[in-house]
Amino acid sequence: MARRPLRLPRGRGEQVAAAVVACATGWLLARLAAAAWHAALRVWPWLAVGAAVAGVIGAWRILRTVRGRRMRVRALARLRLTLAELDVMDDQAFECALRDLLVRDGWTARRVGRRGDQAADVIGQDRKRGRIVLQAKHTRVAGKVGSAVMYQVKGTAGPVHGAQIAVVVTNGSFTRDARMWGERHHVYWVDRDRLRSWAEHGTSLQDLLRLPHRPARRTVLRRAA
Repeated sequence: MARRPLRLPRGRGEQVAAAVVACATGWLLARLAAAAWHAALRVWPWLAVGAAVAGVIGAWRILRTVRGRRMRVRALARLRLTLAELDVMDDQAFECALRDLLVRDGWTARRVGRRGDQAADVIGQDRKRGRIVLQAKHTRVAGKVGSAVMYQVKGTAGPVHGAQIAVVVTNGSFTRDARMWGERHHVYWVDRDRLRSWAEHGTSLQDLLRLPHRPARRTVLRRAA
């Protein structure tokens, strides 16, 4: 059904009636606004108190979180893990240990290892060196990591995870072919002896492997030009 268009009041009677309705509506709106204003004045102090309390609680939680992170970083700065401790770990604990060692060395790191991780158990970030991917291979002391692991890490580190540095870490050793292939194709490896220097003696991973600095953006742009 079509709506009828509005029309202006006709005649003096309709105009007077319209004026009365307008005045009544204006008076009602004014009363409502005044009531809302007085209610706000009554409630405002409580709202201010509530906001202040919420702000104090939020600030306390932030300070507690920051303090907890600082304490953890200080504790990790002294982290030392022996090979005997690493050998008895399960796969997940080994990955967490590698993450903590990266944090100790100044990286921002997180553990991502899970099923379908595409050859990345730990991912770290450093302002100077870029992104690093660690593939952890926890095995028997006499266990050896073969070339297939190197192929997999090389194929996913850059294209999938956007990493500039790829490292395979084991508490065992590597086959000769795996070491040679890694050195040829820039996949770093940490075997049992290097793991002792890193975890037990406190040598940073960047110093242990002589990791390169990421080229400055201006240099890259200049070369591209």
